[in-house]
Amino acid sequence: MTDLAGKIILITGAAGAIGSAVAAAVKSAGGICRATDLKSGGGTEALDVTTEADWQRFAAGIESKHGRLDGLVNAAGIVALGSVEALDFAVWRRVLSVNLDGAFLGCKYSFPLLRKRGAIFNISSVSGLVGGHNLAAYNASKGGLSLLSKSVALHGARFTPPVRCNAVCPAFVEGPMVEAIVQGARDPEAARTKLPRDIPLGRLGQPAEIAELCVYLLSDAAAFITGADIPIDGGLTAK
Repeated sequence: MTDLAGKIILITGAAGAIGSAVAAAVKSAGGICRATDLKSGGGTEALDVTTEADWQRFAAGIESKHGRLDGLVNAAGIVALGSVEALDFAVWRRVLSVNLDGAFLGCKYSFPLLRKRGAIFNISSVSGLVGGHNLAAYNASKGGLSLLSKSVALHGARFTPPVRCNAVCPAFVEGPMVEAIVQGARDPEAARTKLPRDIPLGRLGQPAEIAELCVYLLSDAAAFITGADIPIDGGLTAK
């Protein structure tokens, strides 16, 4: 039911913990993976998600080579710690540019290629559903991404066949982003201990768990799921 055989899937942020796990899962499910990141290397192609010309170039290349796109995974993202008072405006703009503008441009320029029966999978966060006192930019970017996903889903539902769009909202997932949050805390060791304690299941998420959900949502088995915020958070948002 989650077979992606022959499906062409574009992934941004594919050098990151979640993005690389998604790329591996797509290949394992039989998909043709176009993995991208800011710099090429290690199996990824260069794509700056914040640059409109890069998206135009990449979309044109996919159309020329494949003639279609079956899935888009917007996994590129960055985090910055800072309250509304402490955060530099330049940092705010950079977080919004990567996390929200990048996904907007991806949806915009991939959409015509997805119309033959494609799906979009946006990596949002539980921080798009609940706030944190020192995550002003990240909260805003991920909250915006979740509502952008709903708008794209409603637009996509007007086509036959439809283009589906969902936002997946992980809690803390093992990898460089969570490590950056830990290292940015006043007491890193205390923060490292506290993070899993805040999750009812008592542990951090694994990138492969997010990737498995991604493969399902990209597959035909999820044909009736669109416009959803789907927490994968060990019960964190149930509290």
